[in-house]
Amino acid sequence: MKAVVQNLKTGKLTVDEVPPPALRPEGILVAVRRSVISLGTERSVIALANKGPLGKAKQRPDLARKVLNKAKQEGYWSTYKVVKNLIASPIPLGYSCAGEVLEVGADVDEFRVGDRVACYGLNFANHAEVNYIPRNLAVKIPDGLEDEAAAFVALGSIAMQGVRLAEIELGERVVVMGLGLVGQIAAQLARCNGGAVLATDLDPAKCKMAEELGARVAVSDPQELEGAVANFTDGHGADAVLVCAASSSDALLRSAAEMSRLKGRVIIVGDVGLNLERRPFFDKEVKLVISRSSGPGRFDPDYEIHGKDYPLPYVRWTERRNGSSFLDLMAAGDVDVSPLITHHYPIERAEEAYRIVTGEDKQPAIAIVLDYKPREEHSRKVALREPRPPAAGEVHLGAIGAGQFAKGVLLPAFAAQSSVRMSAFCTSSGLTSKSIAEKYGATFCTSDPQEVVTSPEVNAVLITTRHDQHAPLALSALRADKAVFVEKPLCIRPEDLAQFAQLGERTTPRLMIGFNRRFSPLSVRCRDFFAGTRDPLHAFYRVNAGALPADSWVYDPVEGGGRILGEVCHFVDMLCFLTDSLPARIHAEPIEVPGAPDPHRDSVCVNIRMKNDALGVIHYLTSGDPSVSKEYIEVYGGKRTAILDNYRSLAMHQGNKRKTKKLVNQQKGFSEEVAAFVGALRDGAPMPIPYESLVAVTQTCFLIHESLDRGGPVEYVEPERPRPAL
Repeated sequence: MKAVVQNLKTGKLTVDEVPPPALRPEGILVAVRRSVISLGTERSVIALANKGPLGKAKQRPDLARKVLNKAKQEGYWSTYKVVKNLIASPIPLGYSCAGEVLEVGADVDEFRVGDRVACYGLNFANHAEVNYIPRNLAVKIPDGLEDEAAAFVALGSIAMQGVRLAEIELGERVVVMGLGLVGQIAAQLARCNGGAVLATDLDPAKCKMAEELGARVAVSDPQELEGAVANFTDGHGADAVLVCAASSSDALLRSAAEMSRLKGRVIIVGDVGLNLERRPFFDKEVKLVISRSSGPGRFDPDYEIHGKDYPLPYVRWTERRNGSSFLDLMAAGDVDVSPLITHHYPIERAEEAYRIVTGEDKQPAIAIVLDYKPREEHSRKVALREPRPPAAGEVHLGAIGAGQFAKGVLLPAFAAQSSVRMSAFCTSSGLTSKSIAEKYGATFCTSDPQEVVTSPEVNAVLITTRHDQHAPLALSALRADKAVFVEKPLCIRPEDLAQFAQLGERTTPRLMIGFNRRFSPLSVRCRDFFAGTRDPLHAFYRVNAGALPADSWVYDPVEGGGRILGEVCHFVDMLCFLTDSLPARIHAEPIEVPGAPDPHRDSVCVNIRMKNDALGVIHYLTSGDPSVSKEYIEVYGGKRTAILDNYRSLAMHQGNKRKTKKLVNQQKGFSEEVAAFVGALRDGAPMPIPYESLVAVTQTCFLIHESLDRGGPVEYVEPERPRPAL
């Protein structure tokens, strides 16, 4: 399918042929008929992409701080390589469209194939022939309303939320500042809500259009604005001012306060500077509100991604209900967006449209609509090169999933292996898979994982999806006789682990989990330091993990499984590696962290007695300061002590002497684990980590949860075999 994409590194914008997105249970696939380019928002995205590294850092100082902190912890060169790979990724453009439902997810019951729907949402309602849309970001189009008008749903919802926050009453005087796409719609909605509207913009043509669409007064000359507002409001000032313009200056807000009446309301809808002068707002006790885009539900993953609606009696106007109301107003003829459309382009010529957006083609524009061909079939597989079956000793890799970690760390590590050919890439969006496939010279890209699993060209599968997909994809690939490298955790459900255990009873699967730390050169040296020691070892592992946002998908019991299964498994494996044994007894206790998303599971202390009588202790902490090193290990035994600090330094103490090994950059073993996996496949050798250990580490994490539930120690037990179906 065709999609408008932009390279975040170079700023280059293209119309590319990419696989359509995959269907998920909580949403629908939509064949797009029309989409609207929002000049202001998309111009800002393009401008950011065209800035250099320093400009991007100034625009997003929050992300820049994260990068700097990562560099301090892990080394500047390591961080540079990761960030370099990440910023090369393409991003989709667009966030408002209309089309026809192609497929319906298993958890969706309000839509049917063939329904006409209007859709919104960044990274969902893209300028693309097919989009995946979560259920709460789609609304049915009323009969009689054209797709062209319905495609404005996102812009209308944004304007409507601003008008609702203005709390306009019948007869009130409202000023709308900025008459771009959102401002023109907001002026009409304010009129529908009973307000008399004065519209203002520096462009006389836009002011004239606002008057034609129902504004009582329109002013384009800033010198006349003060007098016009005074005359319009009988000298009292505006009851409400909607600031719909975009400007880095705070002059707009100062002007809004000055034209407001005593105890008036100023609503910020556009992207404006917020270096406020207190006096204009203080003198009139002006109420200042920043509108949060399209309404309640925006930026809430439970609402937008997972389709959990807010109850109507308590949240009357959500993001979705705002969209539906806006469509109803257009269907009734109360709001008209057709005069706002200045240009039409077919999707194939979208690059021409964006030359207007950027100002390269200097044409006046308000709304640009992209048109799409009638419904047609789109293959989920895009062939890029002629396929070639693996020769002896070659590893033809098919990657499923390509998030930040995969793009920044694992994929470069695999590509660096001379015996590896990067053959296929699959992501749920389809967009990323095409970009990465081209970067690594792959044969094909797809949005269907089974295309990778069943491909005769692929003999090894890399799985880096979200946690809930690890087990089904890994089991499917193993049963298709592929070697599998799956990022941790192996699974998040005990019944899935039972299937892996049962599979291991019949054969020895070629399975590797991304337990990289045991492959770090310093880890290997630490273990070798205790070789020949007969005394049971005692290993202490402190993890300064840091907090995650409360809405992180990791906490989702279905998708993420929590931090113990997703992260603590790393440290359990490291204890098994250092002590050369497997767990026999587990005792976990919670470390209460008030206000944590999961206060009884976020921070834990885990004691593990190993089968060889060694003892491992894990302190997994989420309430520490990020300036402290993330991981710290002490190992004792045989009158020796080793201290491994953040995989950058190792101190080995014996006979009252110390040997120290320090690294400039952190080495967590990512390249080494990949090399070990590839080497085993190339040489026909056993997998680098015994299958028994992979199962035992995963089972131990389930038993950590059981110990926390029981409030005491538990003995290690093998995973339960799956019961046969009745």
